[in-house]
Order: sequence, then C-alpha cells, then structure tokens
Amino acid sequence: MADKEATQEAQPEQLKASENAETDVAENEAATAETEVDSVQQLQDELEKAQEALTEAESQVLRARADVQNIRRRSEQDVEKAHKFALERFTNELLPVVDSLERAVESAQSEDEAVVAIRQGVDMTLSMMMAALKKFNVEPVDPQGEPFDPQHHQAMSMVENGDVEPNTVLHVMQKGYLLNGRLVRPAMVMVSKAGPAASPKIDEQA
Repeated sequence: MADKEATQEAQPEQLKASENAETDVAENEAATAETEVDSVQQLQDELEKAQEALTEAESQVLRARADVQNIRRRSEQDVEKAHKFALERFTNELLPVVDSLERAVESAQSEDEAVVAIRQGVDMTLSMMMAALKKFNVEPVDPQGEPFDPQHHQAMSMVENGDVEPNTVLHVMQKGYLLNGRLVRPAMVMVSKAGPAASPKIDEQA
C-alpha cells in the first residue's frame, strides 16, 4: 500500500521533469535555428561585399585599359605629328630650290647647243627632285585654267577677261604644294573677273 502511494506521488514529478526536458530541447532547437539563420545572413552579407569588390575591381581594370589605350593613341598621334612637322619644314626648305630649277628651265630657251645641254641637265635635275618629293607624298598644286580655290590658292591679282568664267585661274605665278594632302604652300595665281557690264541700250523711239 505504501509503495503504491509513493508511486503516485512520484508521477507528477516525472511529468514535470519530462516537460522541462521537452522545453529545453525546444529552446535548444530554436537557438540552433537562430544561429543558423545568423550564419546564413552573415554569409550573404559577405557574398554581397565580395561581389561589390569584384565589380569595383573590374571597373578599375576597364578604366586602366582605357587609360593605356588613350596614352598609346596620344603617343602615336604625337609621333605622327612630329614626323609630319619635320617633313613640312624639310619640304619648305626644298621648295625654293624647285622654284629656281623651274625658272632656269623656262629661261633657257635658246637653241644654242651649250644652252640646250644646260637646259637638259637642269631639267633632269628638276625631274629627279620632283620624283624624290613625290616619294614623300609632296604634290604640286598647279591650277592653271581651274576655278579659284581659296583653300589652296592665293590670288595675287584680278584681271578682267571675258573669254573665261569669273574666278578662273588665268596664270600660275608660283606653284603651291601639298604634303600628305595638307597644304604646305598655296599657289600664287592671277584670277579672272567679269568685265564691265554692257551699257543699256536707249530706246530712241520711246
């Protein structure tokens, strides 16, 4: 009888202990779940930071590449400009020599054998000079009979001439020259202009 009563008294305590154990398990599971959530959130934050750092690094690489390309392009342009400038100065130094040779050929028109021989020699020298200039893309501007172009020609005088259209080059006083398509020296020319307008006829029967 006493054992039965002791057993009945122990049952509430066992139930209470069981309930406490279940509560502890639930709390532990909740704490573990919260810890896992925190860990996942931390990993996501770190991943976002890593992605931002990667994006910034890629942007810096692209900017660096663009800077390198710009520097290389500017360097190439500077070298090209320096090369063209050097050729331009050299060309300007040679052009008076070409002018002198051309004038010598024009003036040596005598049929004397000595003069003919000199003219042929000067003409050959002039041809060699022009061939050498052509190799370096130096081209003459000789606009005889062409319309006046202020970008390539310099008008030294205007002459009335009814046989051609106004603003036509009548005479080239000095040839111009282009270097790589760019004007080195304009052609000095004489240009036509329209003559005076015809006087209006008077109707004497009016």
